[in-house]
Amino acid sequence: MGEQTLRDFFLGFIKIHILYHAAKEPIYGQEFSEELKRHGYEISFGTLYPIFHKMEEKGLLVSETKNVNGKIRKYYTNTSRGNEVLDEAKIKAKELVDELFED
Repeated sequence: MGEQTLRDFFLGFIKIHILYHAAKEPIYGQEFSEELKRHGYEISFGTLYPIFHKMEEKGLLVSETKNVNGKIRKYYTNTSRGNEVLDEAKIKAKELVDELFED
């Protein structure tokens, strides 16, 4: 399988991670990058931030800018649409995992 195909799969997984964590609490790029590393994903900020922006444009996330100790951070949380998409993604992910490991 080509490297680009794997990258496409992983970007989909990363989007689900974003929705999952943004449903629990507001997230921001630097902190979330560390969370992804914990799961074995190496992603540049040049890739991560456009994902956040596109998800916000699609109405899945909403952002709020905060000044934290003199640093401006943009925090993202799910919209109700983002939560709906997350719920559907969870169902589909469970179906896939169950099928992949049924034998």
